[in-house]
Amino acid sequence: MSGFKNFLLRGNLIELAVAFIIGGAFATVVAATVDVLLDLVGKIGGTPDFSNYEPGGVAVGAWLTAVISFVILAAVVYFFIVTPYTKAKERYFPSAPPGTPEDVQLLREIRDLIATQQGRTPPA
Repeated sequence: MSGFKNFLLRGNLIELAVAFIIGGAFATVVAATVDVLLDLVGKIGGTPDFSNYEPGGVAVGAWLTAVISFVILAAVVYFFIVTPYTKAKERYFPSAPPGTPEDVQLLREIRDLIATQQGRTPPA
């Protein structure tokens, strides 16, 4: 029983549950946004559902609807989620300025120390 108790009380389980719940709610919002945008596409083309579209007797309507939904979904996720998140992240948590990586700096220090011990002037 103690193993089960430890499993339940670990922080990862709670974080995962919260992420799952928020993800489900968020998926509903994104799906509703896609439906609105697909309806707008339908206003332009006459119908938001192309399921009955069969040029030359080939039923490509469902595929066309799925492709348009996917493109709209990708655009919604990118322009309304990824782009604002990236800008906010850079604004509030700016990335470190580029510089010499720590391991390269350490190797240079070792090189300079060896040069000094051998009586040579370390390179600049």
